[in-house]
Amino acid sequence: MATKLYVGNLPFNTTENELQELFSQAGAVQEVMLMQDKFTGKSRGFAFVTMGSDADAQKAIAEINGKTLEGRALTVNEARPREPRPPGGGGGGYGGDRRRDGGGQRRGR
Repeated sequence: MATKLYVGNLPFNTTENELQELFSQAGAVQEVMLMQDKFTGKSRGFAFVTMGSDADAQKAIAEINGKTLEGRALTVNEARPREPRPPGGGGGGYGGDRRRDGGGQRRGR
């Protein structure tokens, strides 16, 4: 069964191909998802790597966790399931009712 791993503290110029190559040393890699900022397209410094089996995943954790890549010690562990989030975005900050709280009065009146 495939096991998804979290890979953190990545250098920001790391590519999916580099991660594929690194993790394939520990076993079969099914998928690499490098997380990117949706507005800038730049790396967010972490990724998810799906290994072909639990044994391959455990081997990858043992071999790669703490390994230094471009001066940064990588964090590799089993990915936790995503926590459910409430639907919709955050509310905008429009402030209070100016008539009710007295904020709408001008000076000198």
